[in-house]
Amino acid sequence: MQPIIPTPDHNRRQPYSIARSQAHFQRALKRLPLGVSSNFRYWGDDKTIYVKRGKGAYVWDIDDNRYIDYRLGYGPAILGHCHDAVDAAAHKAQQIGTIYALGTERELAVAELIHQMVPAAELVRFSNSGTEAVMGALRLARGVTGKSHYVTFEGSYHGLFDAAMWYADIAGMENEIDDPKIVAYGKGIPDLVRQLFWQVPYNNAERLERVLKKHSDSIAAVLIEPILGNCCGIPAKPEFLKAVREMCDRYNVLMIIDEVKTGFRVAKGGAQELYGVTADICTMAKAMANGYSIAAIGGREEIMRHFGNGVAHGGTYTAQAMSLAAAERTLTILKDTDALADVASYGTAMQQGISKILTGRSIAHSFAGHPSMGGLFLKEKAPNNYRDWKTSNYTFYDTLAGHLIARGVMCEPDSREPWFISAAHDQACLDETLSTFEEAVDITVKEVHGRYIRRLRSDQSPTAE
Repeated sequence: MQPIIPTPDHNRRQPYSIARSQAHFQRALKRLPLGVSSNFRYWGDDKTIYVKRGKGAYVWDIDDNRYIDYRLGYGPAILGHCHDAVDAAAHKAQQIGTIYALGTERELAVAELIHQMVPAAELVRFSNSGTEAVMGALRLARGVTGKSHYVTFEGSYHGLFDAAMWYADIAGMENEIDDPKIVAYGKGIPDLVRQLFWQVPYNNAERLERVLKKHSDSIAAVLIEPILGNCCGIPAKPEFLKAVREMCDRYNVLMIIDEVKTGFRVAKGGAQELYGVTADICTMAKAMANGYSIAAIGGREEIMRHFGNGVAHGGTYTAQAMSLAAAERTLTILKDTDALADVASYGTAMQQGISKILTGRSIAHSFAGHPSMGGLFLKEKAPNNYRDWKTSNYTFYDTLAGHLIARGVMCEPDSREPWFISAAHDQACLDETLSTFEEAVDITVKEVHGRYIRRLRSDQSPTAE
């Protein structure tokens, strides 16, 4: 979704301009589809921004605009950009080489760290990205069970591979009783893949059990995010996640907990620690190495031993030296310090400040998810599932996000993506963020259609501070 970035405001001391980014886009377009290396980095022909550098909680674009960064590369920079200790460890590892097509001692050191923090990861295999880790986890589940089908949930995101690139077309539903049509994210995804999975509403144990009761003999795994990292940060209800665990045991189906975003972020042991639920197989990636490319698959020993014993897994760049060193240093910091407590504390304080601003203007709102990766929702009640978000009016947020970005607060312009916090965000960041947020809200209130604002204020009572 493209952000609504406004025309420069002449009342600002330094008018916002992305002229260099716009010019670079025209050049990049000649060699790069959409001028970028990921569809999600394209914000529009005249809105796409190119980064010059990042440090701590800040990023600068090539026009030298400085932003307080709440995207953090979709979450990886848990300690902040260019963390000195992490980068020093990676640099030291680089001096003796990067890949050898052989194992290294550090693979075991990092695997031990992961197991200490996430006990469910009795054995570990490394990958390069969250997508690769989930692909490997799903293949492992199929190999272990001898079954091919799987279950996902509406609003979930598990990476860019054919088995996961499907979504519920809520807008096309004729009524709330019927199930929505499940459609591919785009072209090139074979229709045949659709025959391999079921997708059910999130936080709905009854619907999941209905599928498992009827089809468990062909279902290898239930693939679940404990917090919907690409849908407003909607969390699983504790009783729902525990029900999923119980049903997987009862119906002889493996539970894959996708912690690509929540791992080493919402708690030292990820969402499994937070919820007290243990996966059969779990995936971890983003916060694992503070931005270096590495991911991991962890799980019960008797399951993980199938890698290399019937189930294929590997990769030329898997567990390369720089990423392993960065992961070792990052995980050690997260394990041995209060960094994650500080992250959560900042997120809570920011949400309280935002709530005060919105409440003072009688704008209904709520927050979903965890303070370290929370979603802002412009309704009194936070969404419980993808359908709640999809059927809401998020025009206000989309407009607000554009004004925030133009004023130096880099939030995600798409309301589905949470605001990520790092250990580098400090009081100066918080003060500036809240001051900017207040200014942006007032501008947005004036700009958004009056009928929507009146409905927003009259249909729902203000959220309590």
